[in-house]
Amino acid sequence: MEFFTPLHSDTSPGLAMALVASSQAPLLLLDEDIAIVGASRSFCDAFGCNPDTVNGLPLSKLGAGEWDIPQLYTLLRATFGGAAIDSYEMDLVRAGKDIARLVLNALLLDYGDGDEPRVLLTVTDVTMALVAAKLKDDMVQEKEILLQELQHRVANSLQIIASVLMQSARRVQSEESRTHLHNAHHRVMSIATLQKQLAISTSDDVALRKYFEELCASLGASMIDNAERISLISTADDTIIKANVSISLGLIVTELVINALKHAFPGRNQQGRINVNYLAGASGWTLTVDDDGVGMPTGHDELTPGLGTGIVDALSRQLGATVQVTDHAPGTKVSIVHVA
Repeated sequence: MEFFTPLHSDTSPGLAMALVASSQAPLLLLDEDIAIVGASRSFCDAFGCNPDTVNGLPLSKLGAGEWDIPQLYTLLRATFGGAAIDSYEMDLVRAGKDIARLVLNALLLDYGDGDEPRVLLTVTDVTMALVAAKLKDDMVQEKEILLQELQHRVANSLQIIASVLMQSARRVQSEESRTHLHNAHHRVMSIATLQKQLAISTSDDVALRKYFEELCASLGASMIDNAERISLISTADDTIIKANVSISLGLIVTELVINALKHAFPGRNQQGRINVNYLAGASGWTLTVDDDGVGMPTGHDELTPGLGTGIVDALSRQLGATVQVTDHAPGTKVSIVHVA
């Protein structure tokens, strides 16, 4: 967009005409009858006017009459009364040509010496700029659609892999191998769940309350064979975080839920509850997963850290948080604490 230097009240009419004629920006100098006193060559080139015959022509007669716009005339008359047109947008409709979007600025030139006042009107054609902006928006939207489609396909592929793992678990004879395959199935399903949830989102921001509710509902459906025996409950505040952080938190929740289901309720008839909670404040945030199961083993029954523990520790360090494990009496409580 081209700009002009405002003309001060002591600018002479002759100098104003000279500036208009030599301007590289599309300019018109108008009198109180809204007739053209002078036009820059750039204006004539841009809007198909003859610079030799344009002077003295009413603006309404310019071209094929496309400048005969009542609202524009009202604004220009108001400018002679002391008002100003500042970045006024209008459409110029011309026969046989595309509609042009124009941005108008008008300034009153009052010479202060008895000469008739003039209005300096600048006209900028922003049609191509708007087309370029729309094209960019369309490309961004298309990219987002393609990305969401890719995320859906990744989630579907992960679910297929999980199904293959489950089929393999049914065929193997070794209990240890079956356990490893089941754990792998749960982890792949959790990642597929996270991927599907992110594919639904249209932005990089994730609301944790809904995110954890949907994640826990999916984990419960895929990992708890009897929802009346063991319940998985999620609570969270109104925190909104970036998608990459939500993935790490989701994986941590998945690993801790898997661990609770494996160790907290060893009896097939034992009832229990697993709680997932997220709370943020000025001092930081805390993610907790607790259960009311048998609690932490002690002595020779104490469990050695496994793959899940390593994953939780690594992801927590990546988030700048620490892992705290405490006896929940009954049950176990694992807290991921991030201090701001």
